[in-house]
Amino acid sequence: MMEIKYNKDGLVPAIAQDISTGEVLMLAYMNEEAVRLTLESRIAHYYSRSRQCLWKKGETSGNFQEVKGFYYDCDGDTILLKVNQVGVACHTGSYSCFFNEVVGAKNANDTLPELYKVILDRKINPKEDSYTNYLFDKGIDKILKKIGEESAEVIIGAKNNREELVYESSDLIYHLLVLLVNEGVTLDDIYNELDKRMK
Repeated sequence: MMEIKYNKDGLVPAIAQDISTGEVLMLAYMNEEAVRLTLESRIAHYYSRSRQCLWKKGETSGNFQEVKGFYYDCDGDTILLKVNQVGVACHTGSYSCFFNEVVGAKNANDTLPELYKVILDRKINPKEDSYTNYLFDKGIDKILKKIGEESAEVIIGAKNNREELVYESSDLIYHLLVLLVNEGVTLDDIYNELDKRMK
């Protein structure tokens, strides 16, 4: 039984977080009906304080939030949604509403998802003289050939020294991400498979 504490206006703050990257996307408010609809549909619903009405995230923009996890904190007065963000979260067109940086810190866990996004963007929005687009243009056989070459270089690097191993492993990971994007495989697909192997 949930023990969510709503404020005097019948609302509770809800934080939406990207389930793949951990990036905080937005803060909104939910009332009891928004909570119910979110849990039933697994699509984020919120309550707009300015419009004084319930709203389904993405209903007009198409930028839906598929809810993969629903949590509330130790006091029961804040909700955390772990979501698969379809499109962008912010009405400004930014992926996250939290883009005004005062003091920044790079999270090592963001590196692979960020690189994946850059490669995916190259596929959707090709850039002239981009090596990534060169690989996409050449197709699967070229990408697989490069993965074979980079795998061999990782083996040689491991026999030589740590620095070479790090360098060649980075090349291999990059080319592997190109393959995943090319074949429509997401990082979530990989994470889910790895999760199965830890059970």
